[in-house]
Amino acid sequence: MPTRNDTAIWSGLFRISPDSGQTLQAQIRQAVVAAILDRQIAASMPLPSCRILAERLGVARGTVVLAFQQLVDQGFLIAKERRGHFVNPDVLALPPKPEERLADQEERIDWRARQHVFASDMPPPMKMENWIKASYPFVYGQFDPGLFPTAEWRECNRMALAVLEIRSWASDMIDRDDPLLIEQIQARLLPRRGIFANPDEILVTLGAQHAIYMLAQLLMTKGSKVAMEDPGYPDARSIFRLAGATVAPVPVDSEGIRVDHIPRDAGFVFVTPSHHCPTMVPLSEPRREELLRLAAAHDQIVIEDGYDSQLFDDAPQQALKSIDRTGRVIHVGSMSKTLAPGLRLGYIVAPAELIAELRALRRFMLRHPPANNQRAVALFLSLGHHEALVRRMSAAFAERRERLVQSLDAFLPEWHVTDSAGGTSVWLEGPPGTQTEALARSAAARSVLIEPGARFFDRENRPRRFMRLGISSIPLQSIEPGIRELASAAEHRSVAA
Repeated sequence: MPTRNDTAIWSGLFRISPDSGQTLQAQIRQAVVAAILDRQIAASMPLPSCRILAERLGVARGTVVLAFQQLVDQGFLIAKERRGHFVNPDVLALPPKPEERLADQEERIDWRARQHVFASDMPPPMKMENWIKASYPFVYGQFDPGLFPTAEWRECNRMALAVLEIRSWASDMIDRDDPLLIEQIQARLLPRRGIFANPDEILVTLGAQHAIYMLAQLLMTKGSKVAMEDPGYPDARSIFRLAGATVAPVPVDSEGIRVDHIPRDAGFVFVTPSHHCPTMVPLSEPRREELLRLAAAHDQIVIEDGYDSQLFDDAPQQALKSIDRTGRVIHVGSMSKTLAPGLRLGYIVAPAELIAELRALRRFMLRHPPANNQRAVALFLSLGHHEALVRRMSAAFAERRERLVQSLDAFLPEWHVTDSAGGTSVWLEGPPGTQTEALARSAAARSVLIEPGARFFDRENRPRRFMRLGISSIPLQSIEPGIRELASAAEHRSVAA
């Protein structure tokens, strides 16, 4: 950690010139004030000592002492006995003053004018940083600390830190993946979805979103057309548009995507067939077959996101990849819903030649996902911990889903619940005139967190009466009281309206 007398970290801040026309003391004061107002000096870091700074600048020590003393008198610095001079925290609490650096403002680069893509213009994610503190977190994609396999995960991490294991993962793997993890994905995860792949047909990613991004970068360009469900996965839609592609929204009903509405000139079709995002309805068998038939007839690539497919369902379906006979289905999977979203590990299953290109692309992006995490997850899978966890979570979520539907029927009977077995959320449609964004704000005041559904639609006038309720992070006993509070918030809004 740098110390107050590490001259390298201060050399860019304190520059004086005998030709400046100002006294040396004034130049030192100006340099310190500019650094403080530009937030370049942290309040916790002491400034260099007067002796060291004087030697560094080639001035008398008394000059620096007087400059620092005047800055203390003006309130920019505070002196702490035997510790030195620090920035006054009250100054850092003030908003920056742009007029102090007007000359520099005129010379600043217009970075937006130099950009070719504008990621910040895409719809923002649904952020709920403090969801774990809420009494009733009906949020999607988060984990339940009560279900997380803490002891088993610690065991696998301890095993991964053994001397022989460290030798296996600590070196730079360049573009390779942990062979044990590939073996476990091949043998334990994919067969449950009916997929049987060779090791060279599997690539490890930093989650499903990273997988989708790489596929878009490798396969799409300006003018590409991607057909996808509407409502659908918002971040996938944004990723395709960042790659220059045009997104063609396709309606969804109780059997999944309307295959007959997929444009014939679309080069790609993105689907979530196991559990549609966000309604959770599975793609029916007839439509699966028709989707693959039309994709072959029109030479389309199908990107299958195994969204919410890791849990055990009452009526599990095989992946599209498992019934694909032409090699045009690319399967994307993730372990976020069963382990933890913060772990960021997923995978792509595709023909070997495409995986080789994706592996080369990944090398330029990040070389490979952290090998220690890969090995810990591989051990977790190989010891049967993941299988046991999936069974435990599947039973818990089935019970929570049933309790949620019962509570909705009892306290929000005017809301329509999409009837779908499995998955970790429920999709709701409110009465005409419902504004779920406003309802979400009212509910949050009662410590109830819900997700408005408008962001899932890709149309100018997005429906405002939909919402998604997640069940992965809320305890069973909190569901009914949480829905009671949500119903009270909804009633209060309707009365106020």
